[in-house]
Amino acid sequence: MAGCNGNCESCGGNCSSKENGSLIVPTGEFNDIKHIVAVVSGKGGVGKSMVTSMLAVEMNRRGYNVGILDADITGPSIPKAFGINERAMQNELGLMPAETKTGIKVISVNMMLEKSDAPVVWRGPVISGLVKQFWQEVVWGDLDYLFIDCPPGTGDVPLTVFQTIPIDGAVVVTSPQDLVSLIVKKAVNMANLMNIPVLGFVENMSYVKCPDCGKEFSVFGSNDTDIYAETGLPLLAKMPINPELAKQVDLGVIELFEGDYLSAAADKLEE
Repeated sequence: MAGCNGNCESCGGNCSSKENGSLIVPTGEFNDIKHIVAVVSGKGGVGKSMVTSMLAVEMNRRGYNVGILDADITGPSIPKAFGINERAMQNELGLMPAETKTGIKVISVNMMLEKSDAPVVWRGPVISGLVKQFWQEVVWGDLDYLFIDCPPGTGDVPLTVFQTIPIDGAVVVTSPQDLVSLIVKKAVNMANLMNIPVLGFVENMSYVKCPDCGKEFSVFGSNDTDIYAETGLPLLAKMPINPELAKQVDLGVIELFEGDYLSAAADKLEE
């Protein structure tokens, strides 16, 4: 229905979505997407886009066809990580995603702006509508994995992703601080509420490795007996603070990074 905000409980109208109890919408007719993984967190600044990019690179290296839907409309960073500067193109089939150097398909609002630093000053329903357009109108083609880089929190966009896109599972990104853990639990609880399987955690900024002696230092402490035990979810990977990785992201060459931080997480996705 026109003006639908995705909340059936507060809606007085009647539509097919409300009658069948599902708000899932189909993707484009030219798409065959086998698995959809949302990368989420209740907290900003923990490295969701980094994890999304690295998971996509890892699965691409394993021979899978991979795409990334950048759902962080007000703070998009996926194009920067892959060095994508061109504008998105549209033809009679739909909106065409960009392709990275290794063939990962990417769509992001930054590819639709005249200047990459232009602010997106939109209200929630408009932002959510664009995320649905990325799902429905982008010509993804045949993909084995589509990763969705969600914005932080449990608001409009994560709700739209969970309600309208058939998510197979979510990877939750966290960091060791107690405050972060408290907020990240909200994302886990939201996924559980929406019946989205949570595959596990990726802990970013877990440690710093001394370049001289090789010793690892837990700068922000440890969460080993906290959020992971409380939720009963597995810790899929621990990622260190790595200046070289940060440099490659800044240069747009994340596909050149050779670390295996997310190998176990990729194994979980294959399962």
